[in-house]
Amino acid sequence: MDKLRQLLTDYINNKEVILCATVSNPRNREKIQRLRIRPVLKKEELLYQSERLIGTKAYHQNLHPDAIPDLLIMSLDKDFKQLEVETERHKLTVLVSKKGKQTIKERQKTLEEQAKNQQKDFSHNKQKQYILPQNQPVPFLIALGVQTPEGTITKAKYDKFRQINRYLEFVQDILSYLPQKEEQPLKIIDFGCGKSYLTFALYYYLKVMYQYNICIVGLDLKEDVIARCQALADNLGYDGLKFQVGEIGSYENTENVDMVVTLHACDTATDYALAKAVKWNARVILSVPCCQHELNRQLSCDALRPLLKYGLIKERMAALITDAVRAELLESYGYDTQILEFIDMEHTPKNILIRAVKKDHIKYHAGSKTQQSLNALEAFLQISPTLQTLLEKQ
Repeated sequence: MDKLRQLLTDYINNKEVILCATVSNPRNREKIQRLRIRPVLKKEELLYQSERLIGTKAYHQNLHPDAIPDLLIMSLDKDFKQLEVETERHKLTVLVSKKGKQTIKERQKTLEEQAKNQQKDFSHNKQKQYILPQNQPVPFLIALGVQTPEGTITKAKYDKFRQINRYLEFVQDILSYLPQKEEQPLKIIDFGCGKSYLTFALYYYLKVMYQYNICIVGLDLKEDVIARCQALADNLGYDGLKFQVGEIGSYENTENVDMVVTLHACDTATDYALAKAVKWNARVILSVPCCQHELNRQLSCDALRPLLKYGLIKERMAALITDAVRAELLESYGYDTQILEFIDMEHTPKNILIRAVKKDHIKYHAGSKTQQSLNALEAFLQISPTLQTLLEKQ
């Protein structure tokens, strides 16, 4: 921690404003999910506002600059495994391995980047800081109509801009679980990519912003959509981004897959994508399910009859049960799984995201206790989920 403390202390002593600091990848997600630091001006005095995200609530505190090094170091030491700091002149990234080894990377900003900092507003009620900043042109956002060529967010696409940044926050939290820029390309499969706003965002974030060696394959059934996406990727020079026409269930891959993404895959299509991810031993899974009809047709329980007789209630219960069972199945197959709140997708109000990361210390299908509990639940509700059937066949 001595090198990190010296770097942070130098920033403060040299009056170099920390524009944003994010401590993420929590060791215990039940305790705290994320800590962010941003500068604020109060009565012409530069302070830093900390924002702790605990559960669904955010807690704020204003701090003197001298307190920032200790706060970030203590947070990284006790609660988190990743730190990103952006100052007026530098960008700093710290990753902590499972054995506690720190990897510290610092680079000096270009003169152009430093010039943009002078336009930043440190007032207390400033705009939200996004991973993809507002008013800075991003080629794929311009091509997709989210931004104007000058970098202004298109009014009709502002919700899409927010969704893209929220998605990248989830990706940011799992960076340490991915191979750290090895020679072998990072392989990512995006099932049901559709218009691919988030697929392009993922490529831009990992390849352009973080210089990962990656190969992303976007898969969808609509030939015209795939053709447009591939043409756009080619025009942008995104050589590591490929789009293919194909079905989730029949897609075969002979290479290792590091990450599987499935957004808005309807009903059991999500199950097929999750099963593929487990089969490939993917390190990370990000899934936003929708149209969970399967269990709604199966669900039957005398004890719950007063609830299930109402169609709307039954439909919502079935959807929640479906995703809870999926999460538990992933746990039983060696994944640390969370169910998180996402921003509504374009074509559906579903806003649950399943995020799963592979536990290195748990062998394939080692969660027998979890499976026993699931078996009891399935018997109680008289359900037979497709994902369990697919996993058992594998």
